[in-house]
Amino acid sequence: MDTSTVNEMIAVPPGQVTLSDRRTQRSWQVDLAPYRLGAFPVTQALYAQVTGARPSSTEGDRLPVEGVSWWDAVRFCNALSRDEELPPAYALHTDDEGVEGVEWDTSADGYRLPTEAEWEHACRAGTTGPRYGPLDDIAWYRGNSDERIHDVGGKQPNPWGLHDMLGNAWDWCWDVYDAEVYGTYRVLRGGGWFDEHWSCRASARRRSHPSYQVDDVGFRVARSAAP
Repeated sequence: MDTSTVNEMIAVPPGQVTLSDRRTQRSWQVDLAPYRLGAFPVTQALYAQVTGARPSSTEGDRLPVEGVSWWDAVRFCNALSRDEELPPAYALHTDDEGVEGVEWDTSADGYRLPTEAEWEHACRAGTTGPRYGPLDDIAWYRGNSDERIHDVGGKQPNPWGLHDMLGNAWDWCWDVYDAEVYGTYRVLRGGGWFDEHWSCRASARRRSHPSYQVDDVGFRVARSAAP
């Protein structure tokens, strides 16, 4: 069976996570309702099946899709929702000056990007250290990747059954990183195949412009839990 287009979702329990910002030395707690998160990053095969596009620089059906912007990820979520006859989570619009905007309908049950808090809660999976296991067992990073991306699911999952939360490809998250300093830049989490070990930690944060496309950034999808 070809599983490269399977979109397996894992039920994530409710909980609380503490986020921190190194620049401001601020930390804050977020309470989370239950939700669902993709067991794997979105693969190239699934992305192509939904959008008809193959943007990645290295080709392979079971490789994480990369070379996708935050906007690409948002549009993919809506397209996958429509394919499965679910209400889209995002309303996209363009203002009179041609500036693109998006609103998240939090009542919609369709696919979306995880929030930063949801991502970290799911990554930790009840663990309290910087990682949910020995790095070489759970992640592709510069120390073991041969400086290339790898098929999803090649390393051990975390205790909740989520693969590649650390390493392989960074995940886009919904959140703006720091609007006061970085404007519309969005949060990236997880570390990638070209990163040193210190970037592959549950708490590590990175930022990028939402139009940015590069060969170590992909995403995974989330859904709010049904009422």
